[in-house]
Amino acid sequence: MHDTGTGSTGNTAQPSRRTLLAATAGATAALAAAGPARAAAPDDSRLRALVSRMTLPEKVGQLFVMRVYGHSATAPDQADIDANLKEIGVRTAAELVAKYRVGGIIYFAWAHNTREPHQIADLSNGIQKASLELPRGLPVLISTDQEHGIVARVGKPATLFPGAMAVGAGGSRSDARTLGRIAGAELRAMGIRQDYSPVADVNVNPANPVIGVRSFGADPRAVSALVAAEVAGYQGSGVAATAKHFPGHGDTNVDSHTGFPTITHSRELWERLDAPPFRAAIAAGIDSIMTAHLMVPALDDSGDPATLSRPILTGILRERLGYDGVVVTDSLGMEGVRTKYGDDRVPVLALKAGVDQLLNPPDLDLAWNAVLTAVREGELTEARLDESVLRVLRLKSRLGLFRSPYVSQAGVGRTVGTRAHLAAADRVAERTTTLLVNEGRLLPLSRRRYPKVLVVGADPASPSGTTGPPTGVLAGALGELGFTATALSTGTAPSAATIAKAVAAARDADAVVVATYNVTAAGGQTALVEQLVATGRPVVAVAIRNPYDVARLPSVPACLAAYSWTDVELRAAARVIAGRVKPRGKLPVAVQRADDPEQVLYPIGYGLSY
Repeated sequence: MHDTGTGSTGNTAQPSRRTLLAATAGATAALAAAGPARAAAPDDSRLRALVSRMTLPEKVGQLFVMRVYGHSATAPDQADIDANLKEIGVRTAAELVAKYRVGGIIYFAWAHNTREPHQIADLSNGIQKASLELPRGLPVLISTDQEHGIVARVGKPATLFPGAMAVGAGGSRSDARTLGRIAGAELRAMGIRQDYSPVADVNVNPANPVIGVRSFGADPRAVSALVAAEVAGYQGSGVAATAKHFPGHGDTNVDSHTGFPTITHSRELWERLDAPPFRAAIAAGIDSIMTAHLMVPALDDSGDPATLSRPILTGILRERLGYDGVVVTDSLGMEGVRTKYGDDRVPVLALKAGVDQLLNPPDLDLAWNAVLTAVREGELTEARLDESVLRVLRLKSRLGLFRSPYVSQAGVGRTVGTRAHLAAADRVAERTTTLLVNEGRLLPLSRRRYPKVLVVGADPASPSGTTGPPTGVLAGALGELGFTATALSTGTAPSAATIAKAVAAARDADAVVVATYNVTAAGGQTALVEQLVATGRPVVAVAIRNPYDVARLPSVPACLAAYSWTDVELRAAARVIAGRVKPRGKLPVAVQRADDPEQVLYPIGYGLSY
């Protein structure tokens, strides 16, 4: 029962003042005016009156946050129209809003929503206009995953900061708050008002395939402080922060995107290790908390994922921790939540568990109708829906969306990717680079003694919106610092022939910088480093993702941890190598010995300097 009718076309430029006033008159009249950053406390009586006038389908729609393809709300490219028809049964974002009355839309780079800041602002305005012009139209809460580091949906020329583990290495609450403040201001300027960040998971498992450097670290007290600081930054800029992934995703070796992880922590260990960052987020006034698609038998032995667990979401999060903000699921397209139940049951069970927002179901029509049917047949009460709709409307009101749903191109120009913001990101990054090995005081590298530098190593796909590849970015940054630098990509699994080529090139250089990426015992990266060291040339390793690489590089004379291969972190590492800044980062996780994981090689807090 998909609607395949032709939608209206046209541009999504910011609506005229007349259109804006007409579209928002009803909703604006119902709510008090708000300040520029965050609205005053919402008037529940007026919000409840809004809920009472909504139809049941409109209430169901408010609970969904959906993806949609295209750079424009009304005139996307034909390929995006085709993708929308195939996956959602609508042609455009405007048709999505009209058919399902969705309360939220999530932006992705792969969905072609985030080409550049001015286009993003136009898309946001087009979505708001489409929703507000409907009968009883409400503003849409537009969200994205902008964690910074390796997960970012909005790239250059927006400001990109170091990721969480790098910030954890810096250890500065002020820097975490600055990140949130600047990133929040830029997202808000583009019409994005809910950010699925910060990650509140305490990453104690080096083999964690899904969190890793997305976490601030392995010390729950340090993670808690940085989570609270980042929340304050984001929400002070008028963007809802989202602590994730409750009740904690930091100790798993299964990726919940593709499998169903189990956390074996006891209740006592969970209280001591996983809970503190979420408690800190709640104390900081966090606007939303995202659920995890994993099982924690000590908290609920039913076999259900936390996303569908009433004991976890209502019993612990709502009642024990006292949280009454918005609870949003992680993507309902992930395998971790689809293992036990069908896609029609998952949204219903999530709502019964205590969820408010249902994020990105694989089949929106199926999910939407399943919730509608559950209410009509009495499995869910309309009063239960009203609770969640009211929480969502409270958040929209608190963010000022009823008063000011649109953004301006002038605001984008004033705010996004400004020189001051970019400089702030560079300063934060300089405080994160961690020096782990420096035999014979090889670093800082002297331009006079080692003028010709070869940069080799892994070149994983560049994180969203950064320049890449990492070897090229490092070589470029070293070139700007006065070295003659050449880049040679050797990949994450270099062959014998590739290693031989790198070794031959190293003999023509004065020094070698090698970028490593998740080094394993069986991979070719270890052999590459060993053979480069055997040339007699000074070798500097830069771990561009997990800092654990150093444990498998015993022969390297110098090693830095950059925690990501984004431009801002690679440029900072280059400045440390060249001695323009001193290394100040301290390990936020412990690094175990490669030959005996029970033994710590470098403890939390370790880091050298010049």
